[in-house]
Amino acid sequence: FVSADGLVLAPEEGRRKLLKHLEYSESERPIVAQFFTSSPDNMRKAAELAKSLGFDGVDINMGCPDKSVEKQGAGASLMKNTKLARELIRAAKEGAGDLPVSVKTRTGYSKPDLENWLPEILKEDPALVTIHARTRKEMSKVPARWEFVKLAVDLRNKFALRHAQGENERTLIFGNGDVKDL
Repeated sequence: FVSADGLVLAPEEGRRKLLKHLEYSESERPIVAQFFTSSPDNMRKAAELAKSLGFDGVDINMGCPDKSVEKQGAGASLMKNTKLARELIRAAKEGAGDLPVSVKTRTGYSKPDLENWLPEILKEDPALVTIHARTRKEMSKVPARWEFVKLAVDLRNKFALRHAQGENERTLIFGNGDVKDL
């Protein structure tokens, strides 16, 4: 979870500190770099960096409820700006080249809104969408509502049918929240 803005705009010392968060060992593979930003240009550059560093994929965090992240127009605030969210996915895909691009998000901002939010994300054909099974407002203060992960799968299936996507072109849906063990 690294600021794409920081990687692109920070002075060299700050950039070096952020790059430390992108260090990994081969035993951690497959390894995905997760970025947040509201700048498509910075997302493209961060995705290019992830590719050059040998990551196996790029993930865009569109679910972080941290106020300082949201103030930047990133994280969970992107659920209120679908146009920018879609631009960020396109920029990440451009920068990542052949690496898969995924999105981590939530069921909605102040109330569940997957029916409106998820189809917008799916229009950009991410490889995977992780659904944190709570709204931004709920944070992690309530139990995860896994029925929304099932709803996300159902919405993905309907979207794929409407857009004549084959089985191999479907975005994977992952569930997140209150997972205690394998």
